[in-house]
Amino acid sequence: MNNKGVDKSKRQFLTTALTVVGAVGTGYLAVPFLAQMQPSVKAMAAGAPVEVDISKMEPGQLLRVAWRGKPVWILNRTPNVLATLKTLDSELRDPLSEESEQPPSSKNPVRSIKPEIFVAVGLCTHLGCSPTFRPEIAPNDLGDKWKGGFFCPCHGSWFDLAGRVYRGVPAPTNLVIPPYRYITDTQIIIGEETEENAA
Repeated sequence: MNNKGVDKSKRQFLTTALTVVGAVGTGYLAVPFLAQMQPSVKAMAAGAPVEVDISKMEPGQLLRVAWRGKPVWILNRTPNVLATLKTLDSELRDPLSEESEQPPSSKNPVRSIKPEIFVAVGLCTHLGCSPTFRPEIAPNDLGDKWKGGFFCPCHGSWFDLAGRVYRGVPAPTNLVIPPYRYITDTQIIIGEETEENAA
């Protein structure tokens, strides 16, 4: 083969130009393909932390919010509720929450960072039904032992106002406490732990 009349610089230029065009074309094809593999904005928002203002909560009030597609309860407990919690240990399956899911900041008898504000995932640990908030004492349908709490209508599990499960009911563990932290005295972020526990 005779290569005497071939301009090698033109060949090199064409090879380089085709390589660049091919790389750019591959990039244009790859970007949409890779972008569709990323979670959607809706999916990212569903797992994002939720900021909650509790400044207007009255004593005894339960506030419901959604986090990661689950109901989360925020309860402003009264001094009477906190006093009653101390009397229930003998009725409970796991009064010290040794077998329960909760961040270290809530590993205490009242299962919260601040005693008066209780935060929990509002799903029964048996089969995931959402219990009802029953703050009244000894109602006719629940009897004299009921000191206020959360009652699961699906299978009859009882939880006190710290989300601790009673003995002899289907739910195996206490209600889940999600990670949360205070950013001010009246603002909570659900989905993030306190800074000392996140380290």
